[in-house]
Amino acid sequence: QLTSLADHTFAHLRVAAEGPVLTLTLNRPEKKNALNPVLLRELAFALSHAQQNPDVWLVVLTAAGDTFCAGMDLKAMAGEQTV
Repeated sequence: QLTSLADHTFAHLRVAAEGPVLTLTLNRPEKKNALNPVLLRELAFALSHAQQNPDVWLVVLTAAGDTFCAGMDLKAMAGEQTV
């Protein structure tokens, strides 16, 4: 039995479901939504849920702020602490 994504707390991802549409919003606008290890894990979890859930027909990927995604957060990938 799959659990609802609403039961999970995400640090950098907002999740909204409306009918068969699952909307995932990158939510690190202060870092231009750059992908850090936490956000990557959250995206992987949410996308895996969508793939395994027959009620999800469409995933919309969007972002908060003025930049969709600046790419990888290189400081975070190098092990430096970032928000």
